[in-house]
Amino acid sequence: MGLLVQKFGGTSVGTVERIHAVASRCANARAAGHDVVVIVSAMAGETNRLLALGQQMASRPDPRELDALAATGEQVTAALLALALSGKGLRARSFLGHQVKILTDSAFSKARIKAVEADRIYRALADGAVAVVAGFQGVDDAGNITTLGRGGSDTSAVAIAAAIGAEVCEIYTDVEGVFTADPGICPSARKVDKISYEEMLELASLGAKVLQIRSVEVAMKYAVPVHVRSSFSDATGTLVTAEDRDLESVVVSGVTYDRNAAKITLANVPDTPGTAARIFEALADSSISVDMIIQNIATDGHTDLTFTISKADAAHSQEIVTRLAEDIGATGVRLDLDVVKVSIVGLGMRSHAGIAARMFRILATEGINIQAISTSEIKVSCLVASKYTELAVRALHEAFGLGKPTEES
Repeated sequence: MGLLVQKFGGTSVGTVERIHAVASRCANARAAGHDVVVIVSAMAGETNRLLALGQQMASRPDPRELDALAATGEQVTAALLALALSGKGLRARSFLGHQVKILTDSAFSKARIKAVEADRIYRALADGAVAVVAGFQGVDDAGNITTLGRGGSDTSAVAIAAAIGAEVCEIYTDVEGVFTADPGICPSARKVDKISYEEMLELASLGAKVLQIRSVEVAMKYAVPVHVRSSFSDATGTLVTAEDRDLESVVVSGVTYDRNAAKITLANVPDTPGTAARIFEALADSSISVDMIIQNIATDGHTDLTFTISKADAAHSQEIVTRLAEDIGATGVRLDLDVVKVSIVGLGMRSHAGIAARMFRILATEGINIQAISTSEIKVSCLVASKYTELAVRALHEAFGLGKPTEES
């Protein structure tokens, strides 16, 4: 018996039948003696439909109104699930973000949670009810409805779990857990029973779609155990938890890829102090995040500067650096959208030398040229031509033995 947070994504609540199935799962947890708080996403495709309607109303919709519109998707699901639970004889109360309340900043469409006031959740639980909370949304200090960005219901769930001291936050999705690679690319990909917050954070930031990166950040900060499970089976999923010795023994835990990368190269940039700062400050002023950066050795006082950004920021970034190129005396700007970032992640890299070199050799053996590299203590990422995505992932997955059973399995 304990306090349990369950979050169900859009696919899990995509139809009336699936909402009834979610209600049955919640009822089973309640019957087992748990106090249950449920976080729901909008039904699959609903957020896209709502935002498309907003785009039809104005060429540049007011972000505040778009958030007010998008948040209604979760409102519908929360009410439907509360009704389904009531139909099964359980007490249930649905709550919106401003009712809980989930206090955020005012960055519409990408708001960050500042605090969770859980009094109404506690009162519902004390009354013997299942609390059903609309995910993805909150309210700012001025009372405006805000949304947390794509996948934001994951963050809602983990933040609420932290605020109420839940024993575990179960994230139900359409996959059975975290895998060593995308099973669609690697049929031998293996489900991981347990993974550290640090590894999951890297995987999420490098393209893995299982959890939103900010939800992992919150889970790690507040030590919330997260159990990633499938809505369509009772199989044990993947536990995302604190680092331990068993996890450290695995050198590489997974291979992932990110097709959302774009590469920009400025040619013949003057190699003078402050030039790079001007370029990246201009991008930062437009809230554009830069990932990999490469600067060649200067020749005759000039150098080439290459960096990556998300594809969504590519056109805007190109405009900014093209204007700057004239001011700083660079001779050209090249944008390449035909790239992908392939990465390996694992806690064991901290204590095993030569992992990066081994990755480079594996790619070279397959005839894959590396265009850029970035590393951390527990990951190595390589930028390659997008046509090599599947080949690179499969080669790395096989070479590091990730499809083979391990003692931990």
